[in-house]
Amino acid sequence: MLRIILVTACCFITALGFGQENGNVSKYNANELFAPLAYNGTGSAYRSANGAPGARYWQNRANYTIAATIDTAANTLSATETINYVNNSPDTLHSLWLYVEQNTYRNDARSQYYTTGGSTQFTTGNNIASAEVEMNGKTVKADYIITDTRMQIRLKQALSPGGGKVAIHIKYSYNIPGVFGNRTDYNDTKNGKIFEMAQWYPRMCVYDDLEGWSTLPFLGSGEFYCEYGDYDYTVTVPWDMIVAGSGELQNPSQVLTAKQIALLAKAQTSDKTIMIRSADEIGNPTSRPVQHGMLSWHFVMKNTRDVAFGASKAYVWDAARVNLPSGKKCMAMSVYPVESAGADAWDNATEYLKKSMEYFSSTWFEYPYPVAVNEAGTAGGMEYPGIVFDGITDKGKDLFWITAHEIGHNWFPMIVGSDERRYAFMDEGFNTFIDVYASDVVDNGKFGPKRDGEYAPNGGNPADEILPYLNDAQAPTMMVRADGIPEKYRHPLVYFKPAFGLVMLRESILGKDRFDYAFKQYIRNWAYKHPAPYDFFNTMNNEAGEDLSWFWREWFFNNWQLDQAVTGVHYTDNDPSKGATVTIANLEKMAMPVTLEIVLADGTKQRMQLPVETWLQSAVQDIHAATTQKVRSVTVDPDHMLPDGNRANNVWKQ
Repeated sequence: MLRIILVTACCFITALGFGQENGNVSKYNANELFAPLAYNGTGSAYRSANGAPGARYWQNRANYTIAATIDTAANTLSATETINYVNNSPDTLHSLWLYVEQNTYRNDARSQYYTTGGSTQFTTGNNIASAEVEMNGKTVKADYIITDTRMQIRLKQALSPGGGKVAIHIKYSYNIPGVFGNRTDYNDTKNGKIFEMAQWYPRMCVYDDLEGWSTLPFLGSGEFYCEYGDYDYTVTVPWDMIVAGSGELQNPSQVLTAKQIALLAKAQTSDKTIMIRSADEIGNPTSRPVQHGMLSWHFVMKNTRDVAFGASKAYVWDAARVNLPSGKKCMAMSVYPVESAGADAWDNATEYLKKSMEYFSSTWFEYPYPVAVNEAGTAGGMEYPGIVFDGITDKGKDLFWITAHEIGHNWFPMIVGSDERRYAFMDEGFNTFIDVYASDVVDNGKFGPKRDGEYAPNGGNPADEILPYLNDAQAPTMMVRADGIPEKYRHPLVYFKPAFGLVMLRESILGKDRFDYAFKQYIRNWAYKHPAPYDFFNTMNNEAGEDLSWFWREWFFNNWQLDQAVTGVHYTDNDPSKGATVTIANLEKMAMPVTLEIVLADGTKQRMQLPVETWLQSAVQDIHAATTQKVRSVTVDPDHMLPDGNRANNVWKQ
């Protein structure tokens, strides 16, 4: 039998701030841990102290119209682009900043120097043929400079605040990098090249109330921070290619056969995956509506922060319906080469995509777009709104895990639009957290527990696997700029530590109900907006009704260690029938709530749940337990839920 006892006021202070037990001097300092945590940039008209956008919150908007053509022989993309930019800020803007991120592949790019062993393959980067600015009905040649992956347009007429509008017209081209392109590339398959096209157009930098212009260069590890807007784009490719892109295809009658259109309509009503273009049709001219020339694929995506696409004549294509909690439907699709097909491989990609989307939608926030695409290539795990690039060779649990993780990014940071170039944990960590639970739920836990390289990298208990990084004096904290985190620490501290922190917050600190309510409120507050870390911290504090400053300080701002110990047991008046007093100690700088499991002489177990306030004034506490017989053993953290660095002192035995 297991009895749960909630202890709130049965402990008394035996030391003030520090303690010493059995020769172990505690490093714990209650005043340091529980000191107020000053929050920056909140409590204003723009960002409320309760974590929500303030009454005068604003953000600028960028709408894009792009017409691109891929030369598949020369491996180049050329395009014309119009950006309609709206300045909703209270500030007059004298210049505009854009990202031209293909410049990261130049041999003189900053990304070649910030770590050792840079690339040995290069392109010429973005080639800007022309740039013009249109304002108040007048179009002039843009006065601009390019600095690495940033482009500044110096306006001849300042852009007024509170809704000022400007149109930017750019004609550009670039050489598409090969497999060294990382997030954008082309690669060969036996039936033709696959082009994975991301960072493929000049785009606006974010101007916000925290940083002004966010112009951190693209170096590789830090990802993106983008404005929201509507996208209308066309991709022109040879007639025998399929294009799978973010958003909804606008001209199926021009680029698909009547059979494919009918099969897509069938897939829109089917929970089972429907083959749109089979492996047998690859290389068959009749699988295309024409057999010569070029075709333009037209896509539209509303209220998104980015778009990407894949293009190949080697694609197998399948699709299925996604059922959303509101009753709405959308589509899940996969495109992949025949090399990826197989009963344990990409034959399941759409099913995995569909089930992940349904889980995330029902649990956290409904997927807002009409289509999601899973594309197989060599980018091998990269996310964009409405499309993810996963690995050609992925299969089994790995294929589910990568699919769930990458489409999960549509929630973080695509819907909740955080700055992943500055705060990587709000991107990878939050997303890893939600897909850990997806693995536990989808198909009755068939894919759980998730113990891949992003969560418990060695496949063990997360509470134990995090310990080397808490013990490593060289490890950066999660608040370090994304590109400042060395590669050896990137997965542990960008994916694993924040995800495990949220699991502890949900399972061991707040409880599932309070955590879920607060976390969902954070998503609702900041959907299609730009939250900073303090907005998240404030939301969780307010909506869960807890001052969690101590947790943010020890886990996010520091890599402090935890060591809770049971140091002794004695009986009231030396009589076991009158109850026992258990002495516990907190020996490291980190503190957490305490779970004590007491095993009595007859084998009966009692559990006591002690709040974090147990350590508010002291590193050592005596806890009274209402026992009526001798105590056989006492264990702190019996389920190994917490990252206790010394489990040898977690158990007292008679």
